[in-house]
Amino acid sequence: MGRPPKCRRVEFMPHCTFFKPAGIPLCDLEEVALTVEEVEALRLKDLEGLEQEACAERMGISRPTFQRILTNARVKLTEALVEGKAIKVEGGHYQFVARPWRCAACGAEWEVLPIEKPDAHCPACGSTDILTAAPGWGRRRRGRHGARP
Repeated sequence: MGRPPKCRRVEFMPHCTFFKPAGIPLCDLEEVALTVEEVEALRLKDLEGLEQEACAERMGISRPTFQRILTNARVKLTEALVEGKAIKVEGGHYQFVARPWRCAACGAEWEVLPIEKPDAHCPACGSTDILTAAPGWGRRRRGRHGARP
């Protein structure tokens, strides 16, 4: 018997957790299940464009473990797309980590858990020019710039 999996740090929880091909009734579809940490690995590597070492550090795991999680996620997504299966996001071994935010106008900083929806305004000055304050997140903005958190 192997050792239990280590909890992975997750900074994002998707609001939509089920996707299906259009025009096919749900009762006729097979499902592919992605874990929350697999979605986080895809987000960090493919959406944020971080190197694997930085992704692994953010998730609190080794680089080879990150590679395995990422590969499993990509295989599941490809299977769902090629074979027309529904995708369900559920389960895994993870813990939420608060995401730091910073106001570009006044410099105020605050944290938001991934299960909470961040306000599009700075709590100190009301500005919509806010961005994530974590290393490697400076490219993403919120508010009037329209990028995702």
